[in-house]
Amino acid sequence: MNDMQQEMREELLTHIVPFWLSLKDEENGGFYGYKGFDLTLDPMAVKGCILNSRILWFFSEVSRLCGRQDCLEAAEHAFRFMQAHFVDPECGGVYWSVRYDGQPEDDSKHTYNQAFAIYGLSAYYRVSKNEEALELALRLFDVIEGRMRDEGGYLEAFDRQFRPVSNEKLSENGVLAERTMNTLLHVMEAYTELYRVSGKPEVKACLEEMLSIMLEKIFIPSKGRLGVFFDHDYNSLIDLYSYGHDIEAAWLTDRAAEVLGDPGWTERVSVMTKVLEDSVYAEAYMAGNALENSIYGEAYVAGKEPATAQTHSLPAECENGVVLPTRVWWVQAEAVNGFYKAWQKRPEKTEFLEAARAVWSFIKEYQIDRREGSEWFNELAPDGTPDPAMPIANPWKCPYHNGRMCMEV
Repeated sequence: MNDMQQEMREELLTHIVPFWLSLKDEENGGFYGYKGFDLTLDPMAVKGCILNSRILWFFSEVSRLCGRQDCLEAAEHAFRFMQAHFVDPECGGVYWSVRYDGQPEDDSKHTYNQAFAIYGLSAYYRVSKNEEALELALRLFDVIEGRMRDEGGYLEAFDRQFRPVSNEKLSENGVLAERTMNTLLHVMEAYTELYRVSGKPEVKACLEEMLSIMLEKIFIPSKGRLGVFFDHDYNSLIDLYSYGHDIEAAWLTDRAAEVLGDPGWTERVSVMTKVLEDSVYAEAYMAGNALENSIYGEAYVAGKEPATAQTHSLPAECENGVVLPTRVWWVQAEAVNGFYKAWQKRPEKTEFLEAARAVWSFIKEYQIDRREGSEWFNELAPDGTPDPAMPIANPWKCPYHNGRMCMEV
């Protein structure tokens, strides 16, 4: 354990942090929005608010946990850019993206995007005590609650004036969803941290409501997993098992109950989160790694240990019973973090700790890009080779999942 923790500390402070510090845009503000697989930086790329919010969160947390003044300054840099360019001064909320110089590029409003802004602002306030950050986070909370939901929960996609539009941004796999597990999960995550730093009873009430929705609408007990895409009435639109989201949701939901400080909620959500942990371990980590002629392990007989456990990892997802074997950077990071926390919760289940260690070994061997000036590969093919079409940094590829894994462990 000490070895793994020390390795993650080194990965965080000597690799991930320097990479993202190098993307600081000193001329136009914020952080550069794109670095290709060939490590060519595009200084004129679009700057996504989600990326900026996650960078704000990341440097705030590194500063808080490790005492890094340069990271606090980087967090302030991201905060000032958000204030000046992502916040809509007329209609409220934050834009989806801006151009490299800060002018609006996509002025639509998405609930998922507002949530990550709250998440980053809450972390920044926690370390800096900058009241402007907390004030903005609470304003965005009011935007979500006042303009982006209905009696059944959270709606998602809107134009600049908060008129509903179709939800392509958070829909995939050939469906168009009105509600998604992904958006609910990250609004819950954002409100968890906002309640931690503000103690506002209205935030607590909304957080409790989201836990109820997660347990009653999103969780599918008969399948041991979460649904992903839904219509307005929470009817599932597709048979999709998102392994990374489920193992991430397990610990994020536990964290929400922990911050609420209510043993009743802790007991209620643990029934679900234990099922998610056990299911991802069995269905994704064990069965999903039974792939012949690849680096992920040879086919094995049920009940026997895989032949190459040291290279085990999580496939991307399973749709209609068919596993997509791509290895995605954020899924591996959440697997380590989620299995590690599952073991902490149930230390008698040492297989969770072994899984966390095995996936970390896989990450070190294959997912981390050792080229100078790079960070982690985005996606890997089943033979372990990185996909050259996938960038090292873009509006979705960020220091949020892998940086958080290092800090949590």
